[in-house]
Amino acid sequence: MIEEDSPSINVVECHDDDSILTYLGADDSYIQRALPSETQTMLNESTIEINIHTEEDPHIVKIGQSLNASEQAAFTTFLRARNQAFAWSYADMPGIDPDIAVHNITLKPDSKPVKQKLRKMHPRIALLVKEELQRLLSISFILPIDYPQWISNIVPVTKVTGGLRICTDFRDLNLACPKDDFPLLSIDQLVDLTAGHEMLSLMDGFSGYNQILVAPADQHKTAFITPWGTFCYRVMPFGLKNAGATYQRAMTYIFHDIMHTILEDYVDDLLGKSKHRSEHLD
Repeated sequence: MIEEDSPSINVVECHDDDSILTYLGADDSYIQRALPSETQTMLNESTIEINIHTEEDPHIVKIGQSLNASEQAAFTTFLRARNQAFAWSYADMPGIDPDIAVHNITLKPDSKPVKQKLRKMHPRIALLVKEELQRLLSISFILPIDYPQWISNIVPVTKVTGGLRICTDFRDLNLACPKDDFPLLSIDQLVDLTAGHEMLSLMDGFSGYNQILVAPADQHKTAFITPWGTFCYRVMPFGLKNAGATYQRAMTYIFHDIMHTILEDYVDDLLGKSKHRSEHLD
């Protein structure tokens, strides 16, 4: 819940299937608790839509209605000038340089490969899986693979839009992996680190995990089975043990010089912060 004297929040969001850019502006200096989902829903309803690209190829963002007129104009100008800095599709996502980060899948010495058998699937779902596989192949997220030692099943999840997201049941593989102990900040620490800041900007990485490559020598371990064949991941998928640690390590490497000063990071969520509203876009 939010305390009665907690700050008002102004929201700007940039939505795609897997990305959100949100600007939060706090009128007071301290947010008491993390916002519950019903509060986020309330915030989303207090926004106006603007197009920061062309009429033929609109890039729609939402700006908080509680921003004053000059702030709304400033945010609109700022976002339009930096439209190309955001990923609006997978074609806009070059990925993180492998010299900065790759995901290695280390196995315990006594681990033995597990091959899951193909689970039954409704024919209608199987056709949606085929469509999603073709999309993932077209953007080089996955590759066909023969004779893999590790095989996991997929878990198809229907999107609100009617499409399908392919998740993978990596439980057997994850049991064979030791834990990567790279540290993550606690939510309490992140909340404390926002104290005294009048304006906050929240950014969510576009398909963040998928911007990091799986080490080529380990890609075969991510193999999964479908009615249309076996495939493996070229990029880091969700569901892998230690994927969060790999992403956090990359973000810490990239942003270490501004973390805990003007920026905070929790895996693929970034929070820009300013002591004074007037300085936020500087």
